[in-house]
Amino acid sequence: MSERNPYRLFVAHEFGDSAEYSQVFEYLESRNNFFYLNYSDPDAARPNAASDVLQEVLRAQIRDVEAVIVPASMCGSPAGLVDFELRVAQAFKKPIIAVRPFGGATSVPSILLDAAAEVVEWDEREIIAGIRRAARGEDTSTWDVIEFEMEDFKLDESEQ
Repeated sequence: MSERNPYRLFVAHEFGDSAEYSQVFEYLESRNNFFYLNYSDPDAARPNAASDVLQEVLRAQIRDVEAVIVPASMCGSPAGLVDFELRVAQAFKKPIIAVRPFGGATSVPSILLDAAAEVVEWDEREIIAGIRRAARGEDTSTWDVIEFEMEDFKLDESEQ
């Protein structure tokens, strides 16, 4: 993955402000060398627009993506748009990445569990690894490198 070949992503929304929606992008932006295009556009239609208009806008946003990210806490809302987005993603055969409710206070709704290719925690590494696996089948083995000075680990003469 490079700047020339970014991931094409859709993040669930209901045509309005959402803390969960914004949080996903904060996590994606916090990671170096992870490039993506955001196909979701919460401002593309008014929330009070006709249902068929909202649904067509969502279909257009999901059609060309590689993965759909759905924070679990957004499922089952009164507007039902996130549930519709799940059905559209399934119809277009797009992998769905479910993000568990923050802090594990509640469980992931069964509609999302049944649809999800990946279920991840609210953690930038897990979300990005889930995207890589679900969208392109990439191996996501990562290693952290910890640098330290050897001086910090000198043995006392009595330990030698």
